[in-house]
Parts: sequence; structure tokens; C-alpha cells
Amino acid sequence: MIDGIIAALIAFFAAFAAVVGAIWAIGRWDRRRSGARLRVDDLIEPCVFLFRQGKLIDATAPARRIMAGCPGGDLTGLLGSLAPRIDRLPDFLAEVEDKGFAVRHAEAGLRIEARQLQGDTLRVVLTEAGAEQTGQVVDNLSLNAMQDELLMLRRVVDSAPMMIWHRDREGRIGWANTAFIREAETRFPDESRWPLPELLTPEPERARPGRIRRATIGEGDGLRWFDCHEAQSDDGSTVYALPADAEVRAENSLREFLQTLTKTFADLPIGLAIFDRDRHLQLFNPALINLTGLQPGFLTARPMLFTFLDQLREQRMVPEPKDYQSWRRQTASLESAAAQGHHVETWSLPNGQTYRVTGRPHPGGTLAFLFEDISSEISQARKFRADLSLVSQVLDGVSEGLILFGPGGQVMLTNGAYDRIWPHQPASLADALASWRGRDWDETPGLARLSDALQGGADRAEGVILSPQGPMRWRMRSMPAGKTLVSFVSPEAGAETADLPQPGVAKIPAVSQA
Repeated sequence: MIDGIIAALIAFFAAFAAVVGAIWAIGRWDRRRSGARLRVDDLIEPCVFLFRQGKLIDATAPARRIMAGCPGGDLTGLLGSLAPRIDRLPDFLAEVEDKGFAVRHAEAGLRIEARQLQGDTLRVVLTEAGAEQTGQVVDNLSLNAMQDELLMLRRVVDSAPMMIWHRDREGRIGWANTAFIREAETRFPDESRWPLPELLTPEPERARPGRIRRATIGEGDGLRWFDCHEAQSDDGSTVYALPADAEVRAENSLREFLQTLTKTFADLPIGLAIFDRDRHLQLFNPALINLTGLQPGFLTARPMLFTFLDQLREQRMVPEPKDYQSWRRQTASLESAAAQGHHVETWSLPNGQTYRVTGRPHPGGTLAFLFEDISSEISQARKFRADLSLVSQVLDGVSEGLILFGPGGQVMLTNGAYDRIWPHQPASLADALASWRGRDWDETPGLARLSDALQGGADRAEGVILSPQGPMRWRMRSMPAGKTLVSFVSPEAGAETADLPQPGVAKIPAVSQA
């Protein structure tokens, strides 16, 4: 009896186990056919896979549960399991290799995202739209990383050496960093309000994003300047106020310096034209207009250097060339010579005026041209040369031979009579004494007296010496500025010169000096 009961129990448990095994086998086979049917619960938590060369190297808990039902346990098995639910999966990996990122969506809301990482690592994320309404489990590591990043960003913004604030769409300030709040507390110590008040005057413009607007805080000696940059966003705009006090002071100093230069240049009688490194006119003075006759409107339009010179040619304010090609070569050589160093040209204009044009290079590739009217100087120089020529002609007409020595003994001039008496042209006092001593006549006592008088610095002296033309009376006189004049003349006939020897006599007696 007992043996029959035991046998019946054994048969029952065996049948139960067979049924459970069949159900498990059917479920496993059906799960493989349906592509490892994903449960919404599996996608509540982050479902992330990491593959390297197609092999799974890491995955979150939901991802591991999904991979347990995928054949092979690799990327190919996962994609094969998901193929019935997601379209266009065959070219999924090709797109990832080409672009480094790919996304596919299914009609049921399933979404697969793959991104290529460094080291041949592929990151695959599965999400399902239905899981968004059931809640989400946050990864503690991700949450800690986001909190650390938020704290770092807050520290960076609050320690920034500038004021930063955010406006909503209505223009109200709803957020500001520590620098802005401290400034507001300083400006309004007894007032606490929200939204925060405007501090800058005038307010930065909001109509043109990206525009830099300069604004101020305070007044008098406490005035501070800021450069305001505004960035637009969907929920309003963010303003960054950078301190600009040093820049404003530099601009004011530069403006004052330019004003001083402008006033100085305005009083100069020399025309000034400064061209930048691109050869555009940057600065000119009123004298340039007066000298060249160019219109102020043309000059203020910042013409090029060659355009400037061409306009001068049209105004007939340059030397008239034979043809235009030679003029272009002349202007090109002027520009290149001025850029390489100090260059000076003299322009004789068709109207009779004469200009001196000076080109000077400056640091940074700039080029300055100076236009100076030297017509009066040229006329004076011509008059001076004419006067010298007249004086020379007058001196050449004098019968006395004249020679003028400078303070250092150099010969400054001789006239025609001297050249006829003494053929040798001396360059200095020593040369003159050597030529007076001669070779065809003997030295006379008068020559020694003349040498002593010239070298001793006497004011006046006179005597007689022999020359190639016969006996000559000489007179020495000191002149202003350390100059000395010596004249030679034939002695007058009479008792005073009757006993004078002729050339070739060994010695002549000394002539008494008056």
C-alpha cells in the first residue's frame, strides 16, 4: 500500500517537472524568436553597453539582463535580437564607423544610440518612451559628477573679476553673480529688492546681440567704465561687464596726444601726409591743403598713396613728366626709396614754385611725406650765387692780385690778377709760400717778412718780393672772422722803386717799411 503511494507521488512530481521544463523551454525559444522581448522595467534604469571590437566589456544591470537573452553575448547578437523591433539596422554599424555616432528609432518608442569612443570602444544606450512615465533611477556616480561640476561652475562664476547677470524676456534681472550683488549692496546699502536693480548707466543695449556697449557706474572721481557683452538665449539674455578703466585711460591719453599733435601739425608751414602700412592716408595737416590745392573731402576719404600722387599730377603740383608711364615709375621709385630710408627730392613745378619732398619710414610700416615750399630759398640761393658771380667778376677786373686765407690757413679765393701773377693755384698757406718762393728767382727779404707776418698773426704789413712777372709790392691785412687778405701789385715808377732789382738778380736790398 505504502509502496503504491510513494510510486504515485514520484510519478506526480516527475510529470510536474516535465511540464515546468517544457514551459521554460518554450519561453526561452519564444524569447529568442521575438528578439529577447524587452521589458519596460529593464529600461527604467540606464541601459548602457560597452563593446570593444564587438565584445561586451561592461554593462549596467538592465543591460546585462538583456544580453543574457541574446545569442553569442556580443554586439552582433544584440543587434540581431533588436532587428524585429528597429528598422534599418543593417547599416547601423557602418554609420557609426563613418560619423562616430548613430541613432535608430522604432515605432513602439524604442531608441538605440551608439557612439564611438576612444580605444575602439563603442557605447550603446537603449531607451524606451514608455519608461519615461514610470520613473528613472539615477546613477549615483553620475549624480555626484553633476553636483561637483555644478559647484565648480558656481565657484568660477562667483570668483570672476567681472559682473555677470541674467535678464528674463521682460528685461528683469533674476540672477547675478557675487560681484554684481556686492556692487548692488554698495550702491544701495539700505535697500533690498528683487528683481535686482540696474547698476550701469546707460543700460546695455539688448536689441543687437554681440554688440559691445560701454557703460559707467558712479560719477566724478569715482566713475568706473565697463565693456558690456550680451549673449541672447531662449529664456532671456546674459550680460558680462568687463572693467575697462585702464582702456579708457589709455584712449583718453591717446586722444589728448593726438590733439596735441594735431594742434602742432596745424601750425606747421610744412605739409604733412602720413600713410599706414597699407598705404592709405591716415593723417594730414592744413598746410598740405594750402600747398597742394587738394580738396579736404578727397583727403578725408583716406586715398591710397598712388591715388594721392595721381591727384597731385592732375593739379599740376608735381614735375611734369614726358609720359604717364615714366610718371608711374617715378612715383613707384619715390615710394620704395622713402620706405627704405630717408629720401629727399626737389620738385620744380610748372607754376615756378619749388617743393622739397621728404619721405621718412616709421615703425609698423607707416610712411610720412613732408612737402615744403622752398621757392624763397631757391630764389635767395640763386641771388646769392649771382652776387658771388658779380663780386668775382669785379675782383677779376682789379689790377691787384688778391688771395684770401681762412682762419685755418686754407685758401678761400683768388682773383684773375693773382692767377696771372702766380700760375700755381695754392690750396693752403704753405702751398702759397712755396709758390712765392719759386725756383727761377732768388728769395728776397720781403718774402721772409711776408711769411713772418702771415704766420705771426700781424694786423698789417707790406714789402716787396720777386715774382715771375718781376718785382711785386705786397700788402697783408687781417680781416674779420680770422681771415687774412694779401694783395700783389707792380711797384710804381719813382725813386722808391728805382733801385728795385730785376728778376734774376741774386739779392735785392731790404725795402724800408712805412
